[in-house]
Amino acid sequence: MIIKYVSLETVCGVTSRIPENEHMEIAFAGKSNVGKSSLINALMNRKSLARTSGQPGKTQTINFYNVNHTMYLVDLPGYGFAKVPPGEKEKWGRMVENYLHSSKQLRAVFLLVDIRHEPSANDKKMYEWMAYQGYAPVVIATKLDKIKRSQLQKQLKAIRTALAIKDGIPVIPFSAQTKQGRDEIWEWIDTCFKEQEQGGIHEKEKDSDRIGP
Repeated sequence: MIIKYVSLETVCGVTSRIPENEHMEIAFAGKSNVGKSSLINALMNRKSLARTSGQPGKTQTINFYNVNHTMYLVDLPGYGFAKVPPGEKEKWGRMVENYLHSSKQLRAVFLLVDIRHEPSANDKKMYEWMAYQGYAPVVIATKLDKIKRSQLQKQLKAIRTALAIKDGIPVIPFSAQTKQGRDEIWEWIDTCFKEQEQGGIHEKEKDSDRIGP
């Protein structure tokens, strides 16, 4: 996709109302410091539109980035940072749950995990919860440049096994440094966009396909 326009349009805190956007939304979730902001910057060919930080737990809002006046990339607050007070974690959790449950324009959810490590208990919980909400999350394995090429398939297999990812749902290796994986992510987003134009709903599944109680 050629990026002609991009802007941080809406920032939602715990007391904010989720915007009723006219264009489709693609959301990005993941634990604190997994690289969501770096990924969004890479997708939009910007260096610092999404603020990055070496301090986990920095993103405490839901950020809506308007892309070409045709879609929104949505950066969700990171989870799993131990130093965040339990009360704050609970507020963030309710905020994310409210968004994923109530957004009328959300068409796909990407879950970011660190390719160097097996998905954490929080990663597994988030993946299962998003599936229960009716989405089939596409997993992006970040920090690809931090491992050797010979380790790639082993790490991808460990991620698929830990999250019990269904056949046909990709795990996309990504590096914010080299931009490897950027084109594959945009191809998936473009598929969502085309189905949106045709009046389809991309990743939302039937209730009978949901995972959970």
